[in-house]
Amino acid sequence: MLENEIIQLRAIEPEDLDLLYKWENNSRWWDVGNTRQPYSRYTLKQYILNSDKDIYETHQLRLMMVSTATAEIVGTVDLFDFDLHHSRIALGLFVDESYQGKGFAKASLQLVEEYVFDFLKINQLYCHIAESNVPSRKMFEQEKYETNGMLKSWIKTINGFENIIVFQQFKDVYLNKKQFL
Repeated sequence: MLENEIIQLRAIEPEDLDLLYKWENNSRWWDVGNTRQPYSRYTLKQYILNSDKDIYETHQLRLMMVSTATAEIVGTVDLFDFDLHHSRIALGLFVDESYQGKGFAKASLQLVEEYVFDFLKINQLYCHIAESNVPSRKMFEQEKYETNGMLKSWIKTINGFENIIVFQQFKDVYLNKKQFL
């Protein structure tokens, strides 16, 4: 279910520690997340060891993006802020710079939609995209996500504050889109 011709999404493995350590400790990406300090190998190792817990228990899930053509790990998918009562979950996609522009994010997004809407039976998938992140904004627009608001001066960057655009996909829209594929 979590694989297509471009990408496979799989659970985190202990062997992913070095790559996660590299990505999580790259301060260039801290602006768009909630990280304010480096992660230790110990902390990441504990995170990996506890990643076997159910999404209903932890309210989050991280998956590794693996290229089906090369078997290289190209990025991560984060599902978080899972709210079963309100039937919604937040999404974060990360593709390493050396793999960007090759369709991995879009292919992963399509698999995540299948997982969230068809398997978890959740009503809404949403994400926050920095206004300056034009490639991500275009991808979500092309995938028929609704833009439903702007959070003004939401994240602090080295250049000042930046706006965030809220994108949402709803199950009924996804099901309609799926009919035409």
